[in-house]
Amino acid sequence: MTETASMIHEDALPGHESKLEPQPEWQPRYPGASRLAGKVAIVTGADSGIGRAVAALFAREGADVAIVYLLEDDDADETRRIVESEGRRAITIRADVGSTEMCDHVAGETMKAFGRIDVLVNNAGEQHPDKDIADISEEQLRRTFQTNIFGMFFMVQAVRPHLKAGAAIVNCTSVTMYKGSKELLDYSATKGAITAFTRSLSENLVGEGIRVNAVAPGPIWTPLNPCGGASKEKLEHFGESTPMGRPGQPNEVAPSFLFLACEDASYMSGQVLHPNGGTVVNG
Repeated sequence: MTETASMIHEDALPGHESKLEPQPEWQPRYPGASRLAGKVAIVTGADSGIGRAVAALFAREGADVAIVYLLEDDDADETRRIVESEGRRAITIRADVGSTEMCDHVAGETMKAFGRIDVLVNNAGEQHPDKDIADISEEQLRRTFQTNIFGMFFMVQAVRPHLKAGAAIVNCTSVTMYKGSKELLDYSATKGAITAFTRSLSENLVGEGIRVNAVAPGPIWTPLNPCGGASKEKLEHFGESTPMGRPGQPNEVAPSFLFLACEDASYMSGQVLHPNGGTVVNG
């Protein structure tokens, strides 16, 4: 454990899914079709929210899963139970992705347990709403970038020696990268960096047969928002501004990650999918 991982975050991040009401919907909606049969996936931030839904869906499609998480042991254990209930193997790894040492540890533990790495899902992230840019401390700014974008660099660096042709990397960016968010200045900036990183990394690895894509969710009901400092008023109307008039559920986002991770997307790299409730964005 690094010092950052062991600290109590000022906004109680990343937050317990087990304490969230109503409970997010993570359950896969359809029977599996073996689209990830024999594959091994690392999913960061997999203890709850989108990460849990992705781990559950990947397991249903035949993948063994390394569940990477920061603090919530009980949520991570529940995700492990979910993966194992689908007949797949799972390990839980408590790690701060903002640390190169911990990312190397994640890759090493995954190889030790499964002997291969086929898919990396960079999903871990944090946010801290602030109405005034002057309220964003240097510590907060550095920490948000450390987790959200540095962590992706570090995870890719750690797993790169183990990825072979046919492997896939899927990063989690956000609708805020495309339409902005007046109270999530540092968070939105990291998501812009993630999109640029995705496109550039795709150019870097596509010749090796490794595809790199991203998913840009809209407002999804996960612990990130209520535990990330969102106001009571914002939570009461969370997601209502989308054309669909509601927030999305994690199991409405997970299929985008599955598509980009499996051979269905064999001719796609450097692209972004947008499960965002109907908001039309450019790029």
